[in-house]
Amino acid sequence: MPTAMVTGANRGIGLETVRQLLDRDYEVHATYRSGKGGLADIDDPGLVLHQMDVRNTDEVVAVMEAVGPSLDLLVNNAGVADGRWPTIEDIDFDIVSDVMEVNAIAPVRVTQQALPLLANGGGTVLMITSLMGSIGDCASGRSYAYRASKTALNMFTTAMKNELRGQGISLLLIHPGWVETDMGGPNAPIQAEESVSGIMARLEEQTLEMTGRFVDYAGTSLPW
Repeated sequence: MPTAMVTGANRGIGLETVRQLLDRDYEVHATYRSGKGGLADIDDPGLVLHQMDVRNTDEVVAVMEAVGPSLDLLVNNAGVADGRWPTIEDIDFDIVSDVMEVNAIAPVRVTQQALPLLANGGGTVLMITSLMGSIGDCASGRSYAYRASKTALNMFTTAMKNELRGQGISLLLIHPGWVETDMGGPNAPIQAEESVSGIMARLEEQTLEMTGRFVDYAGTSLPW
């Protein structure tokens, strides 16, 4: 049975990812920061829950010790939105720091601690990023911290791809689309089930030679 770990798994895209991985007979280690959310409603022997704050290295280390000895798939999904400030003058830098920590730094922290487990079998790391992290597509601006955090995540992933390729670990950056979740809001045109079904298809086609690609859930290559 393959083993996966999904961060930020108690709602939205993370929760649907857990469901679809369980349907594919994965053992799924699902993490949440506070409150099990929809995870409490899943009755499946393949599901293992862990309370973990991705900002806390000690908690991440403890969960990896519980997950071991190997991991086939790591889904770095945990993320937060910013204040959607209308002007530069309105930016709250405490919020900026937290957004950068959760969205850009924490996925690297979790990946770092998961490396020994992933290298055992040549696993895959999936980074849930966003088209809003594309410099080439930034026409509207604003969403300063969220955009910057996803751009940073893209660069972190690109920078590590060659090193991890040598360990047999493949990296995949996916924009899930504008999805109707608590973060995406009620006007989003895509349901989580559709988005995650596309993400699963991208994972199934992923090879080591494709490591570091930046695509949307439908497989369309996106501008950096």
